Amino acid sequence: MMEDDGQPRTLYVGNLSRDVTEVLILQLFSQIGPCKSCKMITEQPDSRRVNSSVGFSVLQHTSNDPYCFVEFYEHRDAAAALAAMNGRKILGKEVKVNWATTPSSQKKDTSNHFHVFVGDLSPEITTEDIKSAFAPFGKISDARVVKDMATGKSKGYGFVSFYNKLDAENAIVHMGGQWLGGRQIRTNWATRKPPAPKSTQETNTKQLRFEDVVNQSSPKNCTVYCGGIASGLTDQLMRQTFSPFGQIMEIRVFPEKGYSFVRFSTHESAAHAIVSVNGTTIEGHVVKCYWGKESPDMTKNFQQVSPPQ
Repeated sequence: MMEDDGQPRTLYVGNLSRDVTEVLILQLFSQIGPCKSCKMITEQPDSRRVNSSVGFSVLQHTSNDPYCFVEFYEHRDAAAALAAMNGRKILGKEVKVNWATTPSSQKKDTSNHFHVFVGDLSPEITTEDIKSAFAPFGKISDARVVKDMATGKSKGYGFVSFYNKLDAENAIVHMGGQWLGGRQIRTNWATRKPPAPKSTQETNTKQLRFEDVVNQSSPKNCTVYCGGIASGLTDQLMRQTFSPFGQIMEIRVFPEKGYSFVRFSTHESAAHAIVSVNGTTIEGHVVKCYWGKESPDMTKNFQQVSPPQ
Protein backbone atom coordinates (compact mmCIF):
# COMPACT_ATOMS: atom_id res chain seq x y z
CA MET A 1 0.00 0.00 0.00
CA MET A 2 2.05 2.90 -1.26
CA GLU A 3 0.00 5.77 -2.63
CA ASP A 4 -3.51 4.33 -2.14
CA ASP A 5 -4.94 7.48 -0.55
CA GLY A 6 -3.90 9.58 -3.55
CA GLN A 7 -1.19 11.37 -1.56
CA PRO A 8 2.26 10.45 -2.97
CA ARG A 9 4.85 9.44 -0.40
CA THR A 10 7.72 8.25 -2.60
CA LEU A 11 10.48 10.48 -3.98
CA TYR A 12 12.79 9.96 -6.94
CA VAL A 13 16.36 11.06 -6.08
CA GLY A 14 18.68 11.35 -9.10
CA ASN A 15 22.06 12.68 -10.26
CA LEU A 16 23.75 10.85 -7.38
CA SER A 17 27.47 10.36 -6.90
CA ARG A 18 28.56 6.74 -7.34
CA ASP A 19 29.84 6.84 -3.74
CA VAL A 20 26.35 7.46 -2.33
CA THR A 21 24.84 4.51 -0.44
CA GLU A 22 21.31 3.64 0.65
CA VAL A 23 22.44 4.13 4.26
CA LEU A 24 23.61 7.70 3.56
CA ILE A 25 20.39 8.59 1.71
CA LEU A 26 18.27 7.17 4.53
CA GLN A 27 20.36 9.04 7.10
CA LEU A 28 19.86 12.37 5.31
CA PHE A 29 16.18 11.99 4.41
CA SER A 30 15.06 10.47 7.72
CA GLN A 31 16.24 13.66 9.47
CA ILE A 32 13.23 15.34 7.84
CA GLY A 33 10.74 12.54 8.57
CA PRO A 34 10.55 8.77 9.15
CA CYS A 35 11.42 6.80 6.00
CA LYS A 36 9.87 3.44 5.17
CA SER A 37 12.42 2.31 2.58
CA CYS A 38 15.14 3.30 0.14
CA LYS A 39 15.77 1.41 -3.09
CA MET A 40 19.03 2.27 -4.88
CA ILE A 41 19.32 1.61 -8.63
CA THR A 42 23.01 1.54 -9.58
CA GLU A 43 22.71 0.20 -13.09
CA GLN A 44 20.56 1.11 -16.08
CA PRO A 45 17.93 -1.66 -16.24
CA ASP A 46 15.01 -1.56 -18.64
CA SER A 47 11.95 0.20 -17.27
CA ARG A 48 9.93 -3.01 -16.95
CA ARG A 49 12.48 -4.40 -14.54
CA VAL A 50 12.33 -1.23 -12.47
CA ASN A 51 8.55 -1.38 -12.45
CA SER A 52 8.61 -4.93 -11.15
CA SER A 53 11.20 -4.24 -8.46
CA VAL A 54 10.06 -0.92 -7.02
CA GLY A 55 6.78 -0.11 -8.73
CA PHE A 56 7.92 3.12 -10.42
CA SER A 57 8.92 4.05 -13.95
CA VAL A 58 12.14 5.88 -14.82
CA LEU A 59 10.84 8.14 -17.58
CA GLN A 60 12.44 11.11 -15.85
CA HIS A 61 15.84 9.38 -15.61
CA THR A 62 18.10 10.05 -18.60
CA SER A 63 21.70 9.51 -17.45
CA ASN A 64 23.73 6.52 -16.27
CA ASP A 65 24.19 7.95 -12.77
CA PRO A 66 22.81 5.96 -9.83
CA TYR A 67 19.41 7.01 -8.53
CA CYS A 68 17.01 5.81 -5.87
CA PHE A 69 13.46 5.84 -4.60
CA VAL A 70 12.82 6.97 -1.01
CA GLU A 71 9.44 6.09 0.49
CA PHE A 72 8.14 8.00 3.53
CA TYR A 73 5.36 6.95 5.88
CA GLU A 74 3.72 10.38 5.58
CA HIS A 75 3.03 12.51 2.49
CA ARG A 76 3.83 15.71 4.39
CA ASP A 77 7.33 14.43 5.28
CA ALA A 78 7.96 13.50 1.65
CA ALA A 79 6.82 16.97 0.52
CA ALA A 80 9.09 18.65 3.08
CA ALA A 81 12.02 16.45 2.00
CA LEU A 82 11.42 17.37 -1.64
CA ALA A 83 11.52 21.09 -0.79
CA ALA A 84 14.57 20.78 1.46
CA MET A 85 16.74 18.32 -0.50
CA ASN A 86 16.19 19.20 -4.19
CA GLY A 87 19.31 21.00 -5.40
CA ARG A 88 21.35 20.13 -2.31
CA LYS A 89 24.86 18.75 -2.79
CA ILE A 90 25.44 15.20 -1.56
CA LEU A 91 29.09 14.14 -1.83
CA GLY A 92 29.74 17.05 -4.20
CA LYS A 93 26.88 16.45 -6.65
CA GLU A 94 23.70 18.51 -6.82
CA VAL A 95 20.90 15.97 -6.52
CA LYS A 96 17.55 16.16 -8.27
CA VAL A 97 14.52 15.25 -6.17
CA ASN A 98 11.00 14.84 -7.54
CA TRP A 99 7.89 12.81 -6.93
CA ALA A 100 8.32 9.25 -8.20
CA THR A 101 6.16 8.46 -11.21
CA THR A 102 3.80 5.55 -10.81
CA PRO A 103 3.13 3.78 -14.12
CA SER A 104 -0.63 3.99 -13.60
CA SER A 105 -0.91 7.66 -12.70
CA GLN A 106 0.31 11.07 -13.79
CA LYS A 107 3.35 12.39 -11.95
CA LYS A 108 2.51 15.16 -9.50
CA ASP A 109 4.38 18.26 -10.66
CA THR A 110 5.60 20.38 -7.74
CA SER A 111 7.79 22.70 -9.80
CA ASN A 112 5.01 25.31 -9.74
CA HIS A 113 4.48 25.13 -5.99
CA PHE A 114 5.76 27.92 -3.75
CA HIS A 115 7.00 27.11 -0.26
CA VAL A 116 6.64 29.56 2.64
CA PHE A 117 8.70 29.26 5.82
CA VAL A 118 6.77 30.03 9.04
CA GLY A 119 8.86 30.68 12.15
CA ASP A 120 8.50 31.63 15.83
CA LEU A 121 5.53 29.31 16.32
CA SER A 122 4.12 28.67 19.80
CA PRO A 123 4.67 25.08 21.00
CA GLU A 124 0.95 24.24 20.88
CA ILE A 125 0.47 25.34 17.24
CA THR A 126 -0.35 22.34 15.01
CA THR A 127 -0.23 21.68 11.28
CA GLU A 128 -3.99 22.22 11.13
CA ASP A 129 -3.58 25.60 12.85
CA ILE A 130 -1.13 26.96 10.30
CA LYS A 131 -3.15 25.46 7.45
CA SER A 132 -6.26 27.28 8.71
CA ALA A 133 -4.34 30.52 9.25
CA PHE A 134 -2.91 30.56 5.72
CA ALA A 135 -5.94 29.12 3.89
CA PRO A 136 -7.51 32.55 3.17
CA PHE A 137 -4.59 33.41 0.86
CA GLY A 138 -5.18 30.64 -1.69
CA LYS A 139 -5.09 26.93 -2.43
CA ILE A 140 -2.57 25.14 -0.20
CA SER A 141 -0.86 22.00 -1.53
CA ASP A 142 0.85 21.11 1.75
CA ALA A 143 1.37 22.41 5.28
CA ARG A 144 3.54 21.08 8.09
CA VAL A 145 4.76 21.99 11.55
CA VAL A 146 8.24 20.47 11.97
CA LYS A 147 8.51 18.25 15.04
CA ASP A 148 11.42 16.81 16.97
CA MET A 149 11.46 13.08 16.20
CA ALA A 150 12.71 12.17 19.67
CA THR A 151 10.17 14.15 21.72
CA GLY A 152 7.34 14.67 19.22
CA LYS A 153 7.26 18.36 20.19
CA SER A 154 7.13 21.25 17.73
CA LYS A 155 10.49 22.78 16.80
CA GLY A 156 8.80 26.16 16.50
CA TYR A 157 8.66 26.45 12.73
CA GLY A 158 6.91 24.96 9.73
CA PHE A 159 6.19 25.23 6.01
CA VAL A 160 3.13 26.09 3.92
CA SER A 161 3.11 25.37 0.18
CA PHE A 162 0.89 27.21 -2.29
CA TYR A 163 0.04 26.34 -5.89
CA ASN A 164 0.31 30.01 -6.93
CA LYS A 165 3.24 32.36 -6.40
CA LEU A 166 1.03 35.42 -5.84
CA ASP A 167 -0.83 33.60 -3.05
CA ALA A 168 2.48 32.72 -1.38
CA GLU A 169 3.76 36.31 -1.73
CA ASN A 170 0.56 37.71 -0.20
CA ALA A 171 0.80 35.22 2.67
CA ILE A 172 4.42 36.24 3.38
CA VAL A 173 3.57 39.97 3.32
CA HIS A 174 0.36 39.81 5.34
CA MET A 175 1.11 37.00 7.82
CA GLY A 176 4.56 38.23 8.90
CA GLY A 177 4.17 39.70 12.41
CA GLN A 178 0.63 38.37 12.87
CA TRP A 179 -0.27 36.81 16.21
CA LEU A 180 -0.86 33.07 16.25
CA GLY A 181 -1.33 31.30 19.59
CA GLY A 182 0.19 34.10 21.66
CA ARG A 183 3.25 34.77 19.50
CA GLN A 184 4.04 36.95 16.50
CA ILE A 185 5.03 34.63 13.66
CA ARG A 186 7.68 35.30 11.02
CA THR A 187 7.31 34.44 7.35
CA ASN A 188 9.72 34.17 4.46
CA TRP A 189 10.41 32.11 1.38
CA ALA A 190 11.57 28.62 2.31
CA THR A 191 15.28 28.10 1.62
CA ARG A 192 15.62 27.38 -2.06
CA LYS A 193 18.36 26.24 -4.42
CA PRO A 194 21.22 28.79 -4.41
CA PRO A 195 22.18 30.53 -7.67
CA ALA A 196 24.61 28.63 -9.89
CA PRO A 197 28.29 29.63 -9.50
CA LYS A 198 29.53 32.11 -12.09
CA SER A 199 32.34 29.92 -13.40
CA THR A 200 33.69 26.38 -13.31
CA GLN A 201 36.76 27.63 -11.51
CA GLU A 202 34.60 29.09 -8.76
CA THR A 203 32.85 25.74 -8.37
CA ASN A 204 36.15 23.92 -7.98
CA THR A 205 37.35 26.26 -5.25
CA LYS A 206 34.17 25.81 -3.22
CA GLN A 207 33.26 22.18 -3.77
CA LEU A 208 33.99 20.13 -0.67
CA ARG A 209 34.02 16.36 -0.33
CA PHE A 210 32.20 14.76 2.60
CA GLU A 211 35.07 12.30 3.16
CA ASP A 212 37.56 15.17 3.48
CA VAL A 213 35.39 17.35 5.71
CA VAL A 214 34.35 14.58 8.12
CA ASN A 215 38.04 13.82 8.84
CA GLN A 216 39.10 17.46 9.27
CA SER A 217 38.00 17.63 12.89
CA SER A 218 37.56 15.43 15.95
CA PRO A 219 34.61 12.97 15.80
CA LYS A 220 33.36 14.73 18.95
CA ASN A 221 33.16 18.08 17.16
CA CYS A 222 29.57 18.75 16.08
CA THR A 223 29.84 22.53 15.59
CA VAL A 224 29.66 24.37 12.25
CA TYR A 225 30.97 27.91 11.72
CA CYS A 226 28.94 29.85 9.12
CA GLY A 227 30.29 33.29 8.16
CA GLY A 228 29.92 36.01 5.56
CA ILE A 229 26.32 37.09 6.26
CA ALA A 230 26.86 40.85 6.55
CA SER A 231 23.16 41.62 7.03
CA GLY A 232 19.97 39.79 7.95
CA LEU A 233 21.63 37.18 10.19
CA THR A 234 19.15 35.73 12.72
CA ASP A 235 18.76 32.59 14.80
CA GLN A 236 15.69 31.66 12.76
CA LEU A 237 17.55 32.06 9.44
CA MET A 238 20.29 29.71 10.64
CA ARG A 239 17.74 27.19 11.94
CA GLN A 240 15.90 27.35 8.61
CA THR A 241 19.13 26.85 6.64
CA PHE A 242 20.66 24.05 8.70
CA SER A 243 17.66 22.07 10.03
CA PRO A 244 17.51 19.67 7.01
CA PHE A 245 20.89 18.17 7.97
CA GLY A 246 20.10 16.89 11.46
CA GLN A 247 19.04 17.70 14.98
CA ILE A 248 20.31 21.12 16.05
CA MET A 249 21.34 21.30 19.71
CA GLU A 250 22.29 24.99 19.90
CA ILE A 251 22.69 28.08 17.73
CA ARG A 252 24.75 31.18 18.51
CA VAL A 253 24.50 34.19 16.17
CA PHE A 254 26.76 37.24 16.07
CA PRO A 255 24.91 39.58 13.65
CA GLU A 256 27.34 42.47 14.09
CA LYS A 257 30.21 40.18 13.04
CA GLY A 258 28.28 38.38 10.31
CA TYR A 259 28.83 34.84 11.54
CA SER A 260 27.21 32.15 13.64
CA PHE A 261 27.82 28.73 15.19
CA VAL A 262 25.45 25.80 14.80
CA ARG A 263 25.94 22.74 17.03
CA PHE A 264 24.42 19.46 15.79
CA SER A 265 23.74 16.25 17.68
CA THR A 266 26.27 14.30 15.54
CA HIS A 267 29.60 14.92 13.84
CA GLU A 268 28.25 13.49 10.55
CA SER A 269 25.29 15.90 10.46
CA ALA A 270 27.67 18.82 10.92
CA ALA A 271 29.92 17.52 8.12
CA HIS A 272 26.96 17.20 5.72
CA ALA A 273 25.90 20.75 6.61
CA ILE A 274 29.39 22.13 5.87
CA VAL A 275 29.54 20.34 2.50
CA SER A 276 26.06 21.44 1.44
CA VAL A 277 25.91 25.04 2.68
CA ASN A 278 29.49 26.24 2.04
CA GLY A 279 29.60 28.49 -1.02
CA THR A 280 25.82 28.94 -1.26
CA THR A 281 24.07 32.30 -1.13
CA ILE A 282 22.10 33.28 2.00
CA GLU A 283 20.32 36.65 2.13
CA GLY A 284 22.40 37.72 -0.90
CA HIS A 285 25.75 36.83 0.70
CA VAL A 286 28.02 33.93 -0.32
CA VAL A 287 28.79 32.08 2.91
CA LYS A 288 31.75 30.09 4.16
CA CYS A 289 31.27 27.06 6.38
CA TYR A 290 33.85 25.04 8.27
CA TRP A 291 34.37 23.40 11.64
CA GLY A 292 34.04 25.56 14.76
CA LYS A 293 36.64 25.06 17.46
CA GLU A 294 35.08 23.31 20.40
CA SER A 295 35.62 24.41 23.97
CA PRO A 296 35.84 21.75 26.74
CA ASP A 297 32.13 22.15 27.56
CA MET A 298 30.18 22.93 24.39
CA THR A 299 26.86 22.96 26.21
CA LYS A 300 27.95 26.07 28.09
CA ASN A 301 30.06 27.91 25.58
CA PHE A 302 30.98 28.18 21.94
CA GLN A 303 34.59 29.22 21.46
CA GLN A 304 34.65 31.99 18.88
CA VAL A 305 36.91 31.51 15.90
CA SER A 306 38.08 33.98 13.32
CA PRO A 307 37.69 33.24 9.62
CA PRO A 308 40.84 31.88 7.98
CA GLN A 309 42.87 34.50 6.14
